[in-house]
Parts: sequence; structure tokens; C-alpha cells
Amino acid sequence: MAGGAFFDLDRTLLSHSSSLALAESFRRRGLIGRRQAVKARVAQLLFVRFGASHGRAGQTATAAVSTLRGLPVETLREIVDEAWEPVLRPLVYREALEHALEHAARGEPVFVVSGALQEVVDVFARELRFAGALGSRAEVRDGVFTGGLERRLLGSAKVSALTELATERSLDLATSTAYSDSHSDLPFLEAVGHPVVVNPDRELRRVATARGWPVRAFRRTLGA
Repeated sequence: MAGGAFFDLDRTLLSHSSSLALAESFRRRGLIGRRQAVKARVAQLLFVRFGASHGRAGQTATAAVSTLRGLPVETLREIVDEAWEPVLRPLVYREALEHALEHAARGEPVFVVSGALQEVVDVFARELRFAGALGSRAEVRDGVFTGGLERRLLGSAKVSALTELATERSLDLATSTAYSDSHSDLPFLEAVGHPVVVNPDRELRRVATARGWPVRAFRRTLGA
């Protein structure tokens, strides 16, 4: 049974927060106001500098989903598709893609596993030619977002989703590799045989040092 490679999205595969990066696209659609877009840009700078705690990540997810209330699912997909080339792709780390290609060359399927919404991570997986993606699921009724979350892929929920994926795809987690930047993803990293720490927050760096986990600095983006 072969292993796979699993990449967290924000600050691991992507240099920014995906949801905050999409704020301007939402503003242009009239879905949020200028003040909200400015606040998102400030939050983006803080996110890049300091990362996000488990609590802040949860707050960001909740705020992002509440913004979607009443929005057709297809409209969100259109927004993310339109933002891919000018906004999202330039933020992807070159080093992350190099690692992903190495895994693929060894016959290990590559996935995005993130707390970002499924509609967002699906675009990353498709455009980067990964094997698939797991993300948080927003609640939908009659093709429209309700503003609530059905599944938030953080902490133990992320591990459960990863385990289900491994079972479905017949992947051996003991020989798999996971990449993440945040201490909130410690259970995710512990679920595989080869955890790799990327641009870690202070607490995760401390854990990685104590356990002898490899630490990588991703710096170069496709837009640089």
C-alpha cells in the first residue's frame, strides 16, 4: 500500500490566507463593503507575519461562511475561478510545488487538506493537478449557502477526514507525508509517518525541534 502527500493550504502551499486573499474579489461583486475589504487586507498582513492560532482560524472560517449567506454555490465557484490567475496562483509557493512534483514522481498522490472551503480547495487541486482536496463544507440548501458550516476541517476533524480519504484511496498513512505551518495542525502532522513543518509558528517550531521533524522555509512564490 502506497502513501500520499497532504498539504495544508494557508501559509503552507499558499503564502497568504486564501479566504482573506479573496476579499477584494468579493468586494467587486458587491458581496462585502470597502471597509470589510480594507480590514481583510490588514488581517492578511497580520496573518503573513504571525500566522493564525486555532481560535483565529476558526473565527476566520466562521466569518467567511457568514458572508456567503444567500449566495448561490455556483457564484462562489465563479469567483474563485476568476480569482485563480490574477490573485491566487501568484501566491502559491514554488517550493511547495517542487515537493509535490517529487511526491507525484514517486507515485504518491498529492492532496490539499485545509480548513478553507471545499469550493476553494477544489480549484487549487484542479489547477495544480493534484489528486484531490479536502476542505471545510458550508451548509447549502437548494443550491444556496445558508451562512452556516456543516464541517469545519480543523483539529481532530481534519484527522478524521484524512483517515477517511486514506481508506477510500487505499493509502498508507504510516508512509505518507503531511506539510503544515501551524501548531493547530499538530494532530494532522502526527497522523502520518513523515510530518514536515513549513514556515512554522513558534509553538510548532518548538515541537518540531523537540521531535526532530524536518523544518522547511518556503519563500518563493509563483508571482515573485
